[in-house]
Amino acid sequence: MTPKIYIYILLTDTGTLFTKSIKKYTKAPYNHASIAFDSKLSEMYSFGRKNPKNPINGGFVREDIHTGTYSKYPETTCVIYKLEVTKRDIEKMRRVLNVFIKNQKKFLYNLIGVLGVSLNEPVEFSNSYFCSQFVAEMLYRSGIKLWDKLPALITPDDFRTHPKLELVYEGKLTDFPQI
Repeated sequence: MTPKIYIYILLTDTGTLFTKSIKKYTKAPYNHASIAFDSKLSEMYSFGRKNPKNPINGGFVREDIHTGTYSKYPETTCVIYKLEVTKRDIEKMRRVLNVFIKNQKKFLYNLIGVLGVSLNEPVEFSNSYFCSQFVAEMLYRSGIKLWDKLPALITPDDFRTHPKLELVYEGKLTDFPQI
């Protein structure tokens, strides 16, 4: 019997001024989304701060729980979900991911897109994403269509409430047993 393959979706709340601002509007418990390829979250990607000390400079990032932005916010709360995928899905995601990795300096954070979500109007620019848009785009381009709306309208809460995502953990990120 072939072992099941999963990708992981991490939703977080670091408690920063930016996330508090978003939370006031969304009323959602988590406002950042990342995609990981392993249960220990050691290979994880998103759109966020390129430098943990600078909230203004954002773009495509490989996130690291021990040395990146999360290390600066030890009280970060999270929820982790897993989604069963096929080997072929992973291959497609890796191809999409490699485009982001090879061109990472060209990608910007889509702050205007975040505002577009609040108006239910997708705002898309080439090479510009916000966190949940990026994760949804990775899935979408790999043939995994979880919603009937554009990735530019997907919020972290859309992941939290999706029935295909299986809850793995909820609590403080630093207390996650796999880390």
